[in-house]
Amino acid sequence: MTDRAVAVVRPGALTTVQDAGRPGYAHLGVPRSGALDAPSARLVNRLVGNPADAAVLETTVDGCALRPRRAVTVAVGGAPCGVRVDGRPVAWGAPVRVPSGALLDIGRATWGVRTYAAFAGGIAVDPVLGSRSTDLLSGLGPPVLAAGTVLPLGIPGGPPSGAGGVVPWPGPAAALVLRIRTGPRADWFTPAALRALVSGGHRVSPASNRIGIRTEGPPLGRAREGELPSEGMVLGAVQVPPDGRPVVFLADHPTTGGYPVVAVVDGRDLPAAAQAVPGTPVRFVALS
Repeated sequence: MTDRAVAVVRPGALTTVQDAGRPGYAHLGVPRSGALDAPSARLVNRLVGNPADAAVLETTVDGCALRPRRAVTVAVGGAPCGVRVDGRPVAWGAPVRVPSGALLDIGRATWGVRTYAAFAGGIAVDPVLGSRSTDLLSGLGPPVLAAGTVLPLGIPGGPPSGAGGVVPWPGPAAALVLRIRTGPRADWFTPAALRALVSGGHRVSPASNRIGIRTEGPPLGRAREGELPSEGMVLGAVQVPPDGRPVVFLADHPTTGGYPVVAVVDGRDLPAAAQAVPGTPVRFVALS
């Protein structure tokens, strides 16, 4: 094993390797996967001089800890958290030099859900179907990080681009606002259900994951009985299972499904959905 690598000391609750994903394989039953908060992943890559689609680490809530086998430049962004090198606080949202053998500790998110760590050169695990992303639904890509995992790093490219500048990061929102286009199966629901969808009575469920944001709140009543034959599902689809509570599909969503899709979320709002903690109010806003 080359010394251009990092070893996992503390894997955290759910830490995966993610890049821009593997879109274009839905006809083979392969989800797109990729970083849920893609703008944050691109930004940490830019901070260390990587291409925008280089593979990064995506942590969930409680961070992770790693030890590089040689000195490397790292940037941590996305959900804010404390970052320490051998116990000393270092900058979040900026490039940091981590010496060989030092312990990089990415702490618990202070708001939001997913924190991203980019290493100069990117994480160089073997790609599968053109992507290094971990796909929790299909099992493609590298496994979820475990203690002792060693991740190879690529050769650094350009110089870090964040030094000496101010990098904008989005702040927390009091509510998750999701713009939607109704359909294709809105006719499967009663007029009262469609009104309830945009009433603001839903909130993010603790059962949410990389597959989708599950919601709690008023169930959406059906106008039609039975189930659909399986049909294609897209990123951002708002699928309604038998309990009537909408699920917003994220990057690891299944490529087909039989529950009706009442609406589709505008893709620009999905990064915010990836950072919404359980209990966050959800407002679905219909686009004209």
